[in-house]
Amino acid sequence: MSRVGSEDVFPSIRLSSGYHSMELDELARGSQRIDGPSPTLGQLLKRVGDARNGGSDGDGEENPAHQIIDLSEPELGHRAVPFVLSFNNLTYSVKRRRKLVRLPGFFRPSDRLGVDEDPVVNGNKFSRTKTLLDDISGEARDGEILAVLGASGSGKSTLIDALANRISRDSLKGTITLNGENLESRLQKVISAYVMQDDLLFPMLTVEETLMFSAEFRLPRSLSKSKKQARVQALIDQLGLRNAAKTIIGDEGHRGVSGGERRRVSIGIDIIHDPIILFLDEPTSGLDSTSAFMVVKVLQRIAQSGSIVIMTIHQPSSRIVGLLDRMIFLSRGQTVYSGPPSCLPLFFGEFGHPIPENENRTEFALDLIRELEGSPGGTKDLAEFNKSWQSMKHPRTTSPCRLGLSLKDAISASISRGKLVSGATATTNDVASASAMNTYANAFWVEIAVLTKRSATNARRMPELFGIRLGAVLVTGFILATIFWQLDTSPRGVQERLGFFAFAMSTTYYTCADALPVFLQERYIFMRETAYNAYRRSSYVISNLIVSLPSLVFLSFAFAAVTFWAVGLASGVSGFFFFFFIILASFWAGSSFVTFLSGVVSHVMLGFTVVVAILAYFLLFSGFFINRDRIPPYWIWFHYISLVKYPYEAVLQNEFDDPTKCFVTGAQIFDNTPLGNVPDAMKGQILKSISSSLGVTITPTTCVTTGVDILKQQGITDLSKWSCLWITVAWGIFFRILFYFSLLLGSKNKRR
Repeated sequence: MSRVGSEDVFPSIRLSSGYHSMELDELARGSQRIDGPSPTLGQLLKRVGDARNGGSDGDGEENPAHQIIDLSEPELGHRAVPFVLSFNNLTYSVKRRRKLVRLPGFFRPSDRLGVDEDPVVNGNKFSRTKTLLDDISGEARDGEILAVLGASGSGKSTLIDALANRISRDSLKGTITLNGENLESRLQKVISAYVMQDDLLFPMLTVEETLMFSAEFRLPRSLSKSKKQARVQALIDQLGLRNAAKTIIGDEGHRGVSGGERRRVSIGIDIIHDPIILFLDEPTSGLDSTSAFMVVKVLQRIAQSGSIVIMTIHQPSSRIVGLLDRMIFLSRGQTVYSGPPSCLPLFFGEFGHPIPENENRTEFALDLIRELEGSPGGTKDLAEFNKSWQSMKHPRTTSPCRLGLSLKDAISASISRGKLVSGATATTNDVASASAMNTYANAFWVEIAVLTKRSATNARRMPELFGIRLGAVLVTGFILATIFWQLDTSPRGVQERLGFFAFAMSTTYYTCADALPVFLQERYIFMRETAYNAYRRSSYVISNLIVSLPSLVFLSFAFAAVTFWAVGLASGVSGFFFFFFIILASFWAGSSFVTFLSGVVSHVMLGFTVVVAILAYFLLFSGFFINRDRIPPYWIWFHYISLVKYPYEAVLQNEFDDPTKCFVTGAQIFDNTPLGNVPDAMKGQILKSISSSLGVTITPTTCVTTGVDILKQQGITDLSKWSCLWITVAWGIFFRILFYFSLLLGSKNKRR
């Protein structure tokens, strides 16, 4: 039977489809790693598919109800091809502005010129150069775990970022090769995965759903739905998450899985495609000793399935150290030790600091490094000793000569032996090649469908968010309806209608401000997933649009229904539906605007400040407070980009575009003036005098001002109400396009 590690990989895996099931026997335990690598999960699933479907890909004719799958070791000639990731002389520096020197007597010793905690070269009066990586070399092999250790600020995460192609090649000096060949950026995204330090997951999805959505994004499009599900179930067992498979991830307000389980899920979503190289930044951070050990145990299984595992770790326990194959200790960007954990006593013994017999080796090494960092000479002597010790004890060999296969041939052979590399287009009967890999595993429309389903599922399980937004809209509509109840057609009623429309239109935009945290909460999930081409940015933008539309339609109808009839607006049923459409267009434009800002502004409070300020300016220049003709020429451009202007003018035209409807009669021209309180008889006498002077008969019942006259007084003469509607819709589309470009340009995963 296949042996994977010192513990079971699959206690018992049952894969079922329809009326048939197959059992994978419990893999034997072994205290030592076997000579040849174990069958990968991809190989297991491939055999499952072949046994079920007679070697066909898809849901073909099924075999008898029960079959035992042979999980014995592959023959020697079918062993997976080894991979070696080598990095040589990696150097990376960043420029920082020099801080002002404090006055004498008020600074620490490290603030003095000439005593700087950071390695600085080429310093000048205004800036300095900090070296984060200083001539780092080493290698990592498949089947092994390479751990990078060091104190905070030693360069651990920077080294991982450099190896994972998350630092611009223009800024990084040195070479990084896989099997002796340089890694192209596009190829590295396909064959590798990067697990961030923080657990970035959708809180209301279950563990199984989270992994299934990851499978939909990352697994080859040639795999059937059933095989993707089988891969997820196998991965759940490999990660030890069977008991938590149906539990939601959870967050501060919803109880979910434990911290260790959450971390294993984070690893699982990035290894769903069985990557050849796996990078992890502090995978044990924030976990207790047992959970941390279980996480590293999972990483050991992943490595022994034929992957290169490189991780940073702060201070591992002795049990975790026993699972590591290679270690690199860093101090201020320099390598102070590189080799297996078993050589630590010999190394530090020869350096003159022997490790006590009963003390944790790594803790002793880290404490000694910290002590040396605080000394005048720093760790320079230790770094120099490491270089000489490496050259004497462990002379490096060249990987390409030993392997004898080109990188693409090695990847092709690895895929053909069962590696589920994302983007490989080969079926179970074909031999995949590295050149057959697609940039994205799925078609454009498939990505949109999966993203929409995931977001909708997560949102549906948090109905309180939509409920609060709906409540805010209904309360606002109710207040407006009761304040502006059944307005009349008097001059005062006209002014009140103008006020209602201005407040209603601006309220729709302010209500959309709650869309700001949506992307801010998903930003790093989006960056993690798009960093390795899980889906296109355009797919995310369209999916975000689709998910938001149903709620906007419902909110718009609720607001229109509460206010239109209660206020007594004109134009009947047709007027109501136009009012609903313009409210919907306003919600759409406001939501798009706020969504765009969320792609530009990375902080929630700063985003709310910007949104409130800009919407206030939009309302100021909308035409309600000051007519267009009265706006100074140097501010008129703001009037035309105001999002409130167009829906405001549209609802005014919907209300006042009837030339036969009278809003001011002869008797009402005195309203809102000092003559408004004089007797009606006196008003009649004044009207007669005015008529004789103008040569026009004006009686108390004569219509003086129609709706068209009011529109002219407000300066609304350029656009029709339908033009205003379509312009508002166009603004929403424009901001969605800007949102796409903000994602394209602003969500970069590389350091400069």
